[in-house]
Amino acid sequence: TTGIEPDFALVKYKKLAGGGYFKIINRTVPSALHKLGYAEHEVEEIIRYAVGHGTLSGAPGINHEALKAKGFTTGAIQSVENALATAFDIRFVFNKWTLGEEFCQAALNLTAEQLNEPTFDMLATLGFSKADIEAANTYCSGAMTLEGAPFLKDEHLSIFDCANPCGRIGKRYLSVESHIHMMAAAQSFISGAISKTINMPNLSSVDSCKDAYMLSWRLGIKANALYRDGSKLSQPLATSVLGDDDAVDEVIEAPAAARAPIVAERIVERIIERQVQQGRKRLPERRKGYTQKAIVGGHKVYLRTGEYEDGALGEGFIDMHKEGAAFRSLMNNFAIAISIGLQYGVPLEEYVEAYTFTRFEPNGIVEGNDAIKMSTSILDYLFRELAISYLGRNDLAHVKPDDLDPDALGTGVTQADLPAQERELASVKRIASTGYVRSNLVVLSNMARHIVGNTALAPSPHEVHSHAHEGAHMHVHLERREQVDATISTPVLAREIESRLEKIREAKMKGYEGDSCGECGNFTLVRNGTCMKCTTCGSTSGCS
Repeated sequence: TTGIEPDFALVKYKKLAGGGYFKIINRTVPSALHKLGYAEHEVEEIIRYAVGHGTLSGAPGINHEALKAKGFTTGAIQSVENALATAFDIRFVFNKWTLGEEFCQAALNLTAEQLNEPTFDMLATLGFSKADIEAANTYCSGAMTLEGAPFLKDEHLSIFDCANPCGRIGKRYLSVESHIHMMAAAQSFISGAISKTINMPNLSSVDSCKDAYMLSWRLGIKANALYRDGSKLSQPLATSVLGDDDAVDEVIEAPAAARAPIVAERIVERIIERQVQQGRKRLPERRKGYTQKAIVGGHKVYLRTGEYEDGALGEGFIDMHKEGAAFRSLMNNFAIAISIGLQYGVPLEEYVEAYTFTRFEPNGIVEGNDAIKMSTSILDYLFRELAISYLGRNDLAHVKPDDLDPDALGTGVTQADLPAQERELASVKRIASTGYVRSNLVVLSNMARHIVGNTALAPSPHEVHSHAHEGAHMHVHLERREQVDATISTPVLAREIESRLEKIREAKMKGYEGDSCGECGNFTLVRNGTCMKCTTCGSTSGCS
């Protein structure tokens, strides 16, 4: 860390973009301890307390002697020792990959089912208590804090305070006021604002934020950036790492910032696990979907989707025009694999995160897609298209639908009729592909209500009353439909809706604002500088 910013924590874990963590240790602590007058052996013990000894030799609770009593051989103990140097938790190294599956089954009497269980805790199964595991863990991997360290004097603890509590047992941290006062001491010597984030604990309230801004203003600080710990489910730095094998009570005792992502991830895992146990959710025999044709880097790509009754994506088919048999077969089988995963409950979001921005040939300019204009690969294009259509991820699109969407005109007071809109929206979803209409379902619903409310679509025999009028004309009287659900499923209505939407899009592209002319009354006003001009009569609203 540099400048005014205090250290995040003495020992912290950085989350890597590709998965996993690595440990960052403050290297200035030994220099500070020497400056304070501590002897070399005292400094060594304090540092070992914070970052750990990296070995179980001489550890309390779980050590070499205790492991030999459980059946560990000298070679197995050495394998454990080799893995402990880079381990965050000693439980991470007691597994079949470190010790070997044959040794675990023969010497430790563990079954293959236990070894393959993701939440299996070998140390607890071998009879070690929670207290033994924690004591050995602190000795080997460190407490990640100087609080409680041997030889360290209480009056020196404040020197090593950080922006957050350090480790699982740490309690001390710098107050919000200390951050602000430190900035105030430097602000008068700096022409611009200070780039520094004021860290706030997870329990901070709205009033705490208000008080922080007020204090900054009173002290003359030009800018104040607040960050409340744990505000995001994913933050790059953390003061502790809890594995998937932690017990429920350990998660409850964890800091709130570490607890939030664990709870969220476990909820998702349980939902997916339950769906997998329930088996594959089959699509209906006759299903909705859409076909999208596009050209990616000069290669034609056809994407065909299949949807469940609720509009969720359940399958996809990929076909490439004029490609070699091997490449086409690979894409077809890839689509089958993705489809099976979706039907077993794998979230589409996971596929989108995994395959967007992948880079390989063919890639480049995309033709034929209204939202995507460039892609780094075929897979990048396909999952951008699915994300935009089924997840509403317009951040992955190159063309935003704001200006050309017909809903930009609004529908007046009828937009407030939310219950009616929900009913009509459900009706539209039953006949329309979610991916095809994308975010226009509400617009389709409004159009459906307007058309059904003002016109009739298909008269039944008893509704037709015909009589001769002036000898040559036939008058047909149609009763007005009262229920949208009864008529919305007809193909005629779908065509009417699509026709009406197309006319609105065309009007928007021509520049019509949707207001009526004050002279002739036509809805043909277009933007003319800061005013409006009528293309029918030529009058303006003020500009020459």
